[in-house]
Amino acid sequence: MQIRFTKMQGAGNDFVVLDETQGRLGLTPAHYRYLADRHFGVGADQILTVRRPTADATAQGIDFEYVIHNADGGEVEQCGNGSRCFARYVRDKGLTDKDTIRVQTLSGVIAPRLTPDGRVTVDMGRPVLEPARVPFDTTGLQPVAQGSGQKWPLTLDLPAQPATVLVAVVSMGNPHAVQLVEDVDTAPVAIWGPLVERHVRFPQRVNAGFMQVVSRSHVRLRVFERGTGETLACGTGACAAVAAGIRLGLLDNEVHVDMRGGRLTIAWTGQDTDTLYMTGPATTVFEGQIDIPDHL
Repeated sequence: MQIRFTKMQGAGNDFVVLDETQGRLGLTPAHYRYLADRHFGVGADQILTVRRPTADATAQGIDFEYVIHNADGGEVEQCGNGSRCFARYVRDKGLTDKDTIRVQTLSGVIAPRLTPDGRVTVDMGRPVLEPARVPFDTTGLQPVAQGSGQKWPLTLDLPAQPATVLVAVVSMGNPHAVQLVEDVDTAPVAIWGPLVERHVRFPQRVNAGFMQVVSRSHVRLRVFERGTGETLACGTGACAAVAAGIRLGLLDNEVHVDMRGGRLTIAWTGQDTDTLYMTGPATTVFEGQIDIPDHL
């Protein structure tokens, strides 16, 4: 089957965007894996699909449905950098003339807004910090209190001998485990990342974040993403890291997050009742058409 696509990126986190507003393409997990493959397909960290909302959702003011598949073909709840690209795509393609849209995701409703400087600000909702809702199994664990937050011990099964790291657990619609490191450049992301991602205490697996605090308004971050591996940037990972840092008393309410693909700005009051905002770039790289085998 032949499929038209748009390749986009947000701070180096890259996506294949598909338009299903006129009808479903009928893709399987194997098709999504093929599209994401950097040798045989287009190549992407995630596949983003644009759909029209249901009649009930439209009546509630929802403009679009946003579906996300990781490079391993699995559907996931949320993608922050992708949400900015989603907003840029629907506006550039003439699917909406609004500056702010309401978008239904698997985990809830988000509201991306195009700003005059070309960036996109997204209302990412309220960070979830209760371990059971992340979800994270705390059975038998004793948290370490810091500020108004807490860090949890996590034992990693390393080849030489087990090691215990402290993680702050946060959900931004998808699960994150954030650990503090002295230097992100030397952090063992490739080794510890997959061990955290698939740790038995995270029943839905988890995105593993490694955060270096430079100042109260500036952090550096690397993220080993669930189902994808390390990416150049992770929007929800940046949101989760800043939320954790604010609660741990390490960060102010507006923070610049530098990742290998670029900078995002995260703003949150630290209050449970307030939503968190993410601002960053969203860029179209190229458009094309690909012939995908019907049966994979």
